[in-house]
Amino acid sequence: MNLQHIHGVPPLYTNTFLIITNEKHGILIDAAAEPGIYLKALEEAGAELTHILLTHGHYDHVGAVAALKKATGCKVYMDPADAQGSQLLPLTPDVLTDSWPANNELKIDELTFTIYHTPGHTKGGVCLSCYGLLFSGDTLFAGSCGRTDFPGGSAREMQQSLSLLAELPLPDATKVLPGHEGFSTLGQERSTNPYMNGAWY
Repeated sequence: MNLQHIHGVPPLYTNTFLIITNEKHGILIDAAAEPGIYLKALEEAGAELTHILLTHGHYDHVGAVAALKKATGCKVYMDPADAQGSQLLPLTPDVLTDSWPANNELKIDELTFTIYHTPGHTKGGVCLSCYGLLFSGDTLFAGSCGRTDFPGGSAREMQQSLSLLAELPLPDATKVLPGHEGFSTLGQERSTNPYMNGAWY
C-alpha cells in the first residue's frame, strides 16, 4: 500500500488521501483537490482510480467526485443521508454507486476498511480504519472535533461518536488522519483531547 496526502483547494485545504494498492488500484479518501491532481498522481503511479470513499458530504470534501467518476467510472461510497443536493451537501443520490457494507467492512485488494458511523458533524459522517490508520474526516481533529452547528449537526451525536472512537479496540499508535489541519495518534487524542471523554457536553 502506498499513501499520498493531497491538499484540497484553498482556502480550506481539506486533507485528502490517495491510496495505491498492491494491485495498482487507487482509493481516494475524500475528493477536495482539483480532479487533475489526482489523475496525474494515478498516472505517475501506473494506477487506476477504482474507489472514492467519502467521510461525509460537505462541499469541501466532495468537489472532485463527479468529474473523477465520469473520467474513471470509479465506485463512490458515502452514507446516503449526506446526499442532499444542497449548497452545503451538494452530492445527489444518483452520484453514489454504493452504500457502506452492512457488516461495516469493505475489502479492496489487500486492504480491509472498517467503517464506523460517527454522526455529529453531519448525519452521514463516518470514520474509516485501515492498516494502522484512522481517517477521521471532520469528526475528530488533533486536539479538537468537528463543528456541530451546521444543518444536520448534533452536539449529542458528536459526543456519542467521539466516545465511540475513544473506546475503539485500536492501539494508541493508530495514526489519526483528519479532514483538516495536522495529524495525530489515537493515544494522543485519548489522553489529551478534551472532547473525547464526553465531559464537554
